Amino acid sequence: MADVQSSIEQFILESLLLGDDSRMPAAADSLVESGVIDSTGILELIEFLEEEFGIAVEESETVPDNLDGVDRLVAYVARKSELAA
Repeated sequence: MADVQSSIEQFILESLLLGDDSRMPAAADSLVESGVIDSTGILELIEFLEEEFGIAVEESETVPDNLDGVDRLVAYVARKSELAA
């Protein structure tokens, strides 16, 4: 899952923080509460997850437990990938 985490962190850094690594939150931190992501960013994140990992993010899954933090995102991708396998 290190590759998944690395890909997600790279997306956050390049697309949401525009390369400003000083604002990169810790993996356990909330992306919303730390000001990294807003509603538009969440849509971009969902598109990235679907394209990068070949998963479908259902509307019912767009909750903080799945999408608000690097650790949560990695776990979510792992669960979705296992279901698809």
